[in-house]
Amino acid sequence: MEIHQLQMLRELGDLGSVKAVAETLMVTPSAVSQQLALLQKSVDVPLTRKEGRALVLTDAGRVLAEAGAAVVNAMADARAAIGAYHDAPDAPVSVSAFHSAGQALFAPLAALLAKTFDGGKSPTLRLSDEDVAQEDFPGLVARYDLVLAHRMDNSPPWPKDKVAVVPLADEPLDIALPADHPLAQRTELEPSDVVGETWVTSRDGYSPADVLAAVVAVSGRPAEVLHRINDYSTVAALVSAGGAIGLLPRFTARRVLDAGVVLRPLSGVNSVRKIDILARPETLKRKSVMTVCESLQTVMTGLSSPK
Repeated sequence: MEIHQLQMLRELGDLGSVKAVAETLMVTPSAVSQQLALLQKSVDVPLTRKEGRALVLTDAGRVLAEAGAAVVNAMADARAAIGAYHDAPDAPVSVSAFHSAGQALFAPLAALLAKTFDGGKSPTLRLSDEDVAQEDFPGLVARYDLVLAHRMDNSPPWPKDKVAVVPLADEPLDIALPADHPLAQRTELEPSDVVGETWVTSRDGYSPADVLAAVVAVSGRPAEVLHRINDYSTVAALVSAGGAIGLLPRFTARRVLDAGVVLRPLSGVNSVRKIDILARPETLKRKSVMTVCESLQTVMTGLSSPK
């Protein structure tokens, strides 16, 4: 039993002929007759009967037509509701970010939306942090409208058959050094310069452990990893305290740096990670979601601009 079949039955009751139904719905009379015949097969009692050359509803047909009218009306209400939801500028938007992106972007995002709308209908933010391995980011779109994800530039791309991808930034991972470290006097560093240092890096399977692995591979020497820490603020604090160097993202780690830590570019290996917004394609059709998405792009542009 299909909605359009119920609509045809209803129109037949109101208009009195298959020809009139066809003209109203802008289809052929044979299409109307075919759909009414399919509808008849789905019930055990006659829905129509012949009166001369006219086709009219039986009592059962009138009951079903009235019920069908209610269904058609409910579907219209549902379409209107979903249309309003898609177009609502203040509909809730759930955003997930890996830790350093959340630390760097969430507060400026909220501030930008508040300033932009200034008491108007701003999207309602629902923010969460999810620091997962790279391959697990696409799965988060089932739980969040927008997912801030990162992957190394030379790693496999996101599965675009499953998620829509909105690029945010290409962010280098720089060598983090104590300000008084001899290498801090250099403007750029190579793997051979740093591989022999004592390191603080992330757990295996996360960045920047993969960059350190590339440093080891290029230099042909092992690295001494003293600490395995995923939180960049803790990494920065340990580097500042001395005794270890690390890798920190150039843009999103700015808020956790202090005078005791300097960043230096690393050459000779690919140390760039891509920060992207992942979402289900249909989610990006919502007005409130696109507002947040565009605001995230604005915040990231400001964050990555030269200071």
